[in-house]
Amino acid sequence: MKVIDTHCDALLKLQQLKRIPFSKTQLQFKDSQELNTNLQYLKKGKINVQFFAIFMMPDVPTNEKWQHALEQIDIFYNEILGKNPEMKHIKKWKEIRDLRDGEIGAVLTLEGADAFGNDLVKLRMLYQLGVLSIGLTWNNANLCADGVEEPRGAGLTSFGREVVQLNNEHGVLTDVSHLSVKAFWDVMETAKYPIASHSNAFALCQHPRNLNDEQIKAMFERDAMIHVVFWPPFINHERRDATIDDLIRHIDYLCELGGIQHIGLGSDFDGISSFVTDLENASKYQNLINELLKHFSEEEVKGFAHQNFLNHYLN
Repeated sequence: MKVIDTHCDALLKLQQLKRIPFSKTQLQFKDSQELNTNLQYLKKGKINVQFFAIFMMPDVPTNEKWQHALEQIDIFYNEILGKNPEMKHIKKWKEIRDLRDGEIGAVLTLEGADAFGNDLVKLRMLYQLGVLSIGLTWNNANLCADGVEEPRGAGLTSFGREVVQLNNEHGVLTDVSHLSVKAFWDVMETAKYPIASHSNAFALCQHPRNLNDEQIKAMFERDAMIHVVFWPPFINHERRDATIDDLIRHIDYLCELGGIQHIGLGSDFDGISSFVTDLENASKYQNLINELLKHFSEEEVKGFAHQNFLNHYLN
């Protein structure tokens, strides 16, 4: 069964070794086993569309963040798209329909507005380069909003609201997965196209990165998608291990809250350091699909895997 995955950090992982002076080791998107989302794994896991996040660690100096973002975009264009004809850049959602058998759609996203600072020219350049989803923060605060680990817990700044309005005008998704609770509600007031690219249910795992019941219900009322994430600490409270059944508990819970047509998958592969058993990389995706089929109808599982997303953004 084909899969749409709305979050991975392969661009960061591919970039990191390039930045080590005189490094003789470089990762190859095609087959490096250090990548959870290499091309071989994507093919084996039957990934139809993979989202690739532009992300830089918070310790990158402010005046270097745009350069880091450009390097990752260069990797996306030249190493993921340029060297692998099977990878097709999705610049408009409708282009997913044009994918042929054996082709994999590649969507460019941004995780954290730190990359463009307070420069809307840079933001518009990102739109032109094909960025289709923007998460305003990672866990820290920036000029747009506070992230989930910023103790202040503030919401959107005036600039942050301007960014969301620009997302609206360009048909770009605004990702709520890393926002503070206050910023989440500000986005819900402002965004036409909210999405949670990789978040689970706080009621089952009390991690601040997860969404509480009120947030989940608000997303569903807005006809917005929530994509479950595979990192064990977001699945089981204060644990670094998880089973596929543990992950399915979150899907089942979201269904109970009315989300059966609003659930998708956002692995966070290449951005996580521990894994769900039998779901260690993209090649194992069908293990999850097979287990889901034991709990849900085939039509419902197709929804989680890809159809819910297509119904939201291609119709």
